[in-house]
Amino acid sequence: KALRSEATKIEGKLESERNNLELGATMPDGTFEEMSSVGLRSKLRVDPDEAVRKACWEGLNKIGDFVCDHGFVELVKARNKMAKALGYADYYDYKVTQAEGFGKDELFAILDTLEKGSRPIMEKARECFAAEKGGPSSLEPWNQSYLQAGDIVTKMDPYFPFEKSVEQWGRSFSKMNISYRGAQMDLDLLDRKRKYSNGFCHWPQPAWEKPDGTFQPAVTHFTSLADPGQVGSGLTGLTTLMHEAGHAAHFANIAMPSPLFAQERAPTSVPYAELQSMFLDALVGDAAWRAQYALSRDGEPIPWELIAEDIEASHPYKVFALRGMIAVPYFEKALYEMPEDELSADSIKALADKIEKDIQGGLSARPLLSVPHLLSDEASCYYHGYVLAEMAVHQNRDFVMRRDGYIVDNPAIGPLLTEAYWKPGNSEPFLSLVEKCTGAPLTGDAWIAELNQDLDELLKEEKQAYETSLEKAKASEKADNVDLDMRIRIVDGDDVLADTDEDGSFLATCAKFERYVNDRFEAAV
Repeated sequence: KALRSEATKIEGKLESERNNLELGATMPDGTFEEMSSVGLRSKLRVDPDEAVRKACWEGLNKIGDFVCDHGFVELVKARNKMAKALGYADYYDYKVTQAEGFGKDELFAILDTLEKGSRPIMEKARECFAAEKGGPSSLEPWNQSYLQAGDIVTKMDPYFPFEKSVEQWGRSFSKMNISYRGAQMDLDLLDRKRKYSNGFCHWPQPAWEKPDGTFQPAVTHFTSLADPGQVGSGLTGLTTLMHEAGHAAHFANIAMPSPLFAQERAPTSVPYAELQSMFLDALVGDAAWRAQYALSRDGEPIPWELIAEDIEASHPYKVFALRGMIAVPYFEKALYEMPEDELSADSIKALADKIEKDIQGGLSARPLLSVPHLLSDEASCYYHGYVLAEMAVHQNRDFVMRRDGYIVDNPAIGPLLTEAYWKPGNSEPFLSLVEKCTGAPLTGDAWIAELNQDLDELLKEEKQAYETSLEKAKASEKADNVDLDMRIRIVDGDDVLADTDEDGSFLATCAKFERYVNDRFEAAV
């Protein structure tokens, strides 16, 4: 208990100081432009000036310098002391065993298969990227994400106006028969100074079935980090919204005889929780979804030509995202295995660089030490959950496509997720739930198969899905009522911007939020 208190004290001080860090970039002309980590990453993807992009990447690197000099070294030591006192190999082993019911060795036996299976794909992709994009300099961390997507992100931006995102989420989820079972939700969607630099979802009141048979609806708070003034922020903000709304839907539908089955910490499995949100945020990348929901402010659907350009730009290099994802758990594994007398600010920064080069092939556009999950107890040694969840996302998508032939606006999705994954809460192991739903043990096969899919074949499939979805949208009337069985309040910090109870309906609240964003960000929109 004393060791945990010590770690919590160090963590609280570090997070407080990190939140007060003045982040930004020193521009080529010498001026300092203050930006959040979200703003820095966004500019890194879309700014055409290489010098500006490099400045933003250097700004992100300062996070690592700062945390290592303000208590992170001591925090790692304190966490390991606590875990070893409890009989675990180290803090990572403690965290994964508590959350998943199996240890670090079993976890990395699974991750190693994915690492080995995707390494040759990554090496080939880096070679092709350098040849296609102008040589080795294209692989510099401040160039790679821009050259991969910068131009197409800018072109697609008009079709993802963030002020429409709440409406598009509601319409999409309602078509899939997703219900929130009377939940109350606070949505804090816009980025602001000193706001925590990661989307998240928490439950002050878990959902559960009381002994008298009545159902206690959930109370949920979640955030996104949209800045409508930034090119590309509409798409990233929408994706985060769909992700956190997926978490909220999951936890709103847990129906067990105690709130402990619906609380968000151990023994609730990390990949179990992340599978639900990642399955639903993946819709935003589907051509069929974009045909109906990626609409300009004038209501025009995104043209196929832009979707095709996006696929052509991203598909050959999707493996980069996989490698960036697995780099985090491999870094934390090595970090907590480092002998205590070797831990220092310099050794931790050197380890981060080494892991980036080994796992990603070079320094990362998102430096490992800028990942916010590393600092907080609840999110540290957590990132493997995204990897296992992504494996399960691909396996579940493959299952639904083979069973139903489509995912977008499929009314069977809500009932499937509710019965197979949501209702049991943490009463069943994640791996068992995946196998029961899909009929097969969890593997990375479906994910690797997608990475290896022929580009022309993928374009053909996605074009057909786009055209079918577009025709369906043209042939049907837009619903004038969206009912997800919940109350939502859209807030900005302490300010309430819109409330379905006061506004009268979900769509009325969406319209009110849209007006607020347009008024506040008039120059940008």
